Amino acid sequence: MTPAREPAYTRYEQITVAQCLLKYLELEGVKKIFGVPGGAIKYVLDELSKQRSCFEYVICRQETGAAYMADGYARLTGKLGVVLVTSGPGATNALTGAVNAQCSNSSVLVISGEVPEEDFGKGFLQEGADAGLDVNAVYRGACQYTALISSPSDFQTLFAQAIRGAMARPRRTTHISLPEDVSSKTIRDAAVPNRSSNYRATASCSDPKQAKQALDLVLGAKRPLLFLGAGCREALVEEQRRKALEQLVDKLALPVMTSPGAKGLFSESHPFSLRTYGLAGCEWPRYYLSPHLLDPDLPCHYDCLVVLASSLGDLATHMWDKALTPAGPFVQVDLDQGVLGRAFPIDLGIVAEVGRFLDDFLEQGEQATPDEAIVKTRRRLVEHIREQSPYRDPDKRGSDASPILPQALMRCLSEELKNVRGGAHVFIDAGNCVGWALHYLEVDPPVQVHSALAMGPMGFGVGSVIGAKLAAPDRVCVGIVGDGAFLMHGSEVSTAARYRVGAIWVVLFDDDLAMVSQGMNFYFPDPRWNHYYAIGQPDLVKFAEALGATAYAIQAADELRWAFSQAITAAETEHKPQVIIAHHDHSEVPPYYPVRK
Repeated sequence: MTPAREPAYTRYEQITVAQCLLKYLELEGVKKIFGVPGGAIKYVLDELSKQRSCFEYVICRQETGAAYMADGYARLTGKLGVVLVTSGPGATNALTGAVNAQCSNSSVLVISGEVPEEDFGKGFLQEGADAGLDVNAVYRGACQYTALISSPSDFQTLFAQAIRGAMARPRRTTHISLPEDVSSKTIRDAAVPNRSSNYRATASCSDPKQAKQALDLVLGAKRPLLFLGAGCREALVEEQRRKALEQLVDKLALPVMTSPGAKGLFSESHPFSLRTYGLAGCEWPRYYLSPHLLDPDLPCHYDCLVVLASSLGDLATHMWDKALTPAGPFVQVDLDQGVLGRAFPIDLGIVAEVGRFLDDFLEQGEQATPDEAIVKTRRRLVEHIREQSPYRDPDKRGSDASPILPQALMRCLSEELKNVRGGAHVFIDAGNCVGWALHYLEVDPPVQVHSALAMGPMGFGVGSVIGAKLAAPDRVCVGIVGDGAFLMHGSEVSTAARYRVGAIWVVLFDDDLAMVSQGMNFYFPDPRWNHYYAIGQPDLVKFAEALGATAYAIQAADELRWAFSQAITAAETEHKPQVIIAHHDHSEVPPYYPVRK
């Protein structure tokens, strides 16, 4: 006897738009919503207050910070990050965080209020679509999808489309503009889905024949290379798949490097890891790409590249350095066919979801029989490369000078993160902290590094780590940020204090917007740039304490280790934000720039 089919939807004789909106978010497993309240969303706020057992509305200090938090929340849960803000400045303040999430392939939905439709054209406070501020048009130029809800009759169609767009692969950011009066109106005879699968599906496609073709190209090469992009994160978070990849890499002696956004997705201590390539990259990849730099007797170039889920932007490729082009087949795999072959000419482009592609590639790799002589030669080459220092300034990384060198600061953090039970999530902000972390931080799973390098906004690491900690309260969540970014969005520390979130920030203090001043000095050498963009010697310990955090000031390696250990314990036991102000040697310059001869 055929079992009864579960109904796809539940009918409601009448349900308000605000109530229906929360039904959809409940289907998506959303527990936290981030934003700043306002009058234009009052009916949604009223429903949220009635459903506090299902949802927590996290009141942030500014809407951009709310979007960063939703981004961090989405990255750790794999679910929808939701931002709920009011009309006018609420919507425009959230825009930067929304654009950043879009560029970072994060599933974020921004819901912004709008003035009542019945008052369009009358000069209503914070008027938008009816006047000069067409928020819907603004978001159309910034996100995957946006819609203005004009009636209860079109709400479900447009809202479900926004969720589909956000949860698709690659992940994206979407926006809904909801007029105040529409949110209070009733949908009659509404059919509300019972499961998210009733209105959306996720791509999970591959082509085993093309995976075999890619594997054959690797097997036929003398010096192949695997290049992992940020789009591999979801696939490689699965431990079984990651271990299977490590086993195949060992078998084939296949070196692996990652883009900056994929740092640490493949263990950086693995014998065949070349660590990061591109912005502030490791020293090892350039020796493999051009082996003659290491040994004049070796051939001048490697001969096969397989790129997985990287759009090969400027930061991932040293501004599209020709050295990345192999003297042999170039394979690029991505679900977004629009990025295939756009930066480099390719020999094989494969449209596939990277997790499924890897499964096919790894399964066939288990049966493969490589040429052992070639594998042995390649193994010796990689061993020889890894005998060289991976760092631009290895002595400085090992230094115990005071004030602490930023290179050494990253060494200390690497050592401490290895001891974190269950692994940690590290969020890197924009600025010099990116260069120091990408180059000098050594990361192995289950530690994960998250960044926002496609847009690079200051403050991302300040806000996102709060959303991450709310998503995973049992994991250590750390933001590595500069003093400028901390001043820009540090008020969100009080959000963490308000909701008893034990996030940890390590703030690199140099009293300067140093990435800019050092960059200007590189391009226009002159002493005038020294501290030209100084920020006024703010007391960030008092600032953090005033916002409800426990704060530490450190200047030496042993002080950092002690403070970091204390911060982890206090964050987990006291559920209180922790801020470490690291006064480091500000004369040091990250490895962003070529060494001048």
